[in-house]
Amino acid sequence: MPQSENYVAPGQHRYLRACMVCSIVMTYQRFREQGCPNCEEFLSLQGSPEQIEACTSQVYEGLITLTNPSKSWVARWQRLNNYIPGVYAMKVSGTLPDDVRTAVEDETGNKYIPRDGTEEEDPGRE
Repeated sequence: MPQSENYVAPGQHRYLRACMVCSIVMTYQRFREQGCPNCEEFLSLQGSPEQIEACTSQVYEGLITLTNPSKSWVARWQRLNNYIPGVYAMKVSGTLPDDVRTAVEDETGNKYIPRDGTEEEDPGRE
């Protein structure tokens, strides 16, 4: 049986981390080797253990597997519809450093909304 690119062996689950910006869940090693597939241009995680520690978290709740984010109502609900297919956390605990938060807002042109549920979206945003 062919292994998918997102397959994680059961013994590796303790090394899973979630990006605090997009909430994709991958192993620490994969973040180090490839960076975040959605946020790499402004997070620069590839090859940077310090950035991985600052911008990803081992503490997250729930998992969502998305094969077609652009057509999924769950992806829209979780603000994941513009990301690549993969496994995402429903909530990610942690706080981005202020300089990274500023870079995210400058790059995306939107206000950063934490993925831990502590800050609600603007009611007028669609």
